[in-house]
Amino acid sequence: MPDPVLIPSEDHEQMMFVQWFRRNYPGVLIFAIPNGGARHSAVAMKLKATGVVKGIPDLFVPAWSLWIEMKRQDGGRVSPEQKEVMAYLEGIGHRAIVAKGAEDAKHQVIAIPYPTTRT
Repeated sequence: MPDPVLIPSEDHEQMMFVQWFRRNYPGVLIFAIPNGGARHSAVAMKLKATGVVKGIPDLFVPAWSLWIEMKRQDGGRVSPEQKEVMAYLEGIGHRAIVAKGAEDAKHQVIAIPYPTTRT
């Protein structure tokens, strides 16, 4: 089993992927949904009341109706809430993928035929 200290964090993987995406698909908006992390219970209640939904994927590409859930290369699992939300998104015609690291995310995005071509 790989040393967990040597495996990049999910945040690092996401940062690397977003940088790559923006270089390769200029003009195609990609943005993060800051939905995770530990919070004080009062903050969590306020976020929930203002519309934050547990299980929303990490990234969204509106032009492609593409949702991306990032995970570490090794470890990390899709929660039941994430599975439920991703099934809903796919049910309304969106695409939702789970990527195990930046390289996996790149390969999956390149494999999807979108109207906007890579530069």
